[in-house]
Amino acid sequence: MMGFGMQEILVILVIGLVIFGYKKLPEIGSGMGRAIKNFKKATSEPDEIDITPQASAKKNRSDDDA
Repeated sequence: MMGFGMQEILVILVIGLVIFGYKKLPEIGSGMGRAIKNFKKATSEPDEIDITPQASAKKNRSDDDA
């Protein structure tokens, strides 16, 4: 239904070239690639909860007792 053909992709690339210039396009592409990679990594990793007590929490508790 909403597939992108070769003409649509070329139009998008030309518009990007006009807006950002040829020097910025590789930087934008690599940034988007890293963002997609990090997003996929974050969605595939199981959720981890850190339950270890922090040093500042122990310090605050000892101050309250005194």
